[in-house]
Amino acid sequence: VQLQASGGGLVQPGGSLRLSCAASGNIGSINAMGWYRQAPGKQRELVATVTRGGYTNYADPVKGRFTISRDNAKNTVYLQMNSLKPEDTAVYYCNADIIPPYALAYNHYWGQGTLVTVSS
Repeated sequence: VQLQASGGGLVQPGGSLRLSCAASGNIGSINAMGWYRQAPGKQRELVATVTRGGYTNYADPVKGRFTISRDNAKNTVYLQMNSLKPEDTAVYYCNADIIPPYALAYNHYWGQGTLVTVSS
């Protein structure tokens, strides 16, 4: 199983970016999917998660600015980031709880990370 993240880049403060993360490989079903971020010199932190049924959860710093969504048919999770601030600069990682075919328990997978830089 692989998670391939894309969509990072350089954006000015107040701008927008949309991150995507597609899961591929030996997948039966996917439970929760989410995004985390790690700024230089800091620990990795939660950004947002979404369940298979669409229930979402956001970290306080991004509430009202970021929107997480997913396309279950495409095994893909998205993160729409609006009103970006310099403090949003970080490497963004996607993750997913994936159940292999014919299995009952999930395994936790991480994507490779995509860099978001917010700067003028």
